[in-house]
Amino acid sequence: MALSGRILVYGGKGALGSVIVNYFKKENYIFRAPQWVGSIDLVPNEQADGNVIVKPNESWTEQHESITQNVETLLGENKVDAILCVAGGWAGGNAANKDFIKNADMMWKQSVVSSSIAASLAAKFLKEGGLLTLPGAQPALEGTAGMIGYGMAKAAIHQLVKSLAAPNSGLPNNSTAVAILPVTLDTPMNRKWMPNADQTTWTSLEFIAEMFAKWTKNEERPASGSLVQLITKDSKTDLVLA
Repeated sequence: MALSGRILVYGGKGALGSVIVNYFKKENYIFRAPQWVGSIDLVPNEQADGNVIVKPNESWTEQHESITQNVETLLGENKVDAILCVAGGWAGGNAANKDFIKNADMMWKQSVVSSSIAASLAAKFLKEGGLLTLPGAQPALEGTAGMIGYGMAKAAIHQLVKSLAAPNSGLPNNSTAVAILPVTLDTPMNRKWMPNADQTTWTSLEFIAEMFAKWTKNEERPASGSLVQLITKDSKTDLVLA
């Protein structure tokens, strides 16, 4: 049976990325043919059809060059239907925190570097009419005094999405660039470190994977440049455009 599509998941071995890779591999009946799913991350995802390993000690430009070359080797002449970037992390701290600059530097590397490389990959490898998603954050629509580095990085991703949706952005014709803006994701680490939080306000990873599958097929896909807030209440998630 021929492949019906190709997907790249940037951050494909993290909590959300792993769920997305598994969903696209498992739910083939949704697409009526197998999907080729590639992962870009610090370590391989064994469920993926191909892996590109990120070397965190490399500079921004070195990472971009090596990742681009390795993706080109994986894909050959093929283009992808979607690049789903869910790479990132979290660190707190205000301007007086002793680790403020260190954490801000880490947030920039984990979020802005990966998202900008994903955008460059989309310009080169995405099909016309394809989908690029980037990981924003709902709290970064306003000030984030208790996690300034995180907020700065996520706000930069929001701006990047707006730029990618503008004319002459370099993305293929009719492609869509969207940022998802969750509040809190229902990940194993969040459950570990916040056991007493109201988890009915956390967004499930499976919900996001299913949403991405629909968007990949151009079903219910938001307009390019959209900042899509994921607002969860009583374990039900609504999509609210910022």
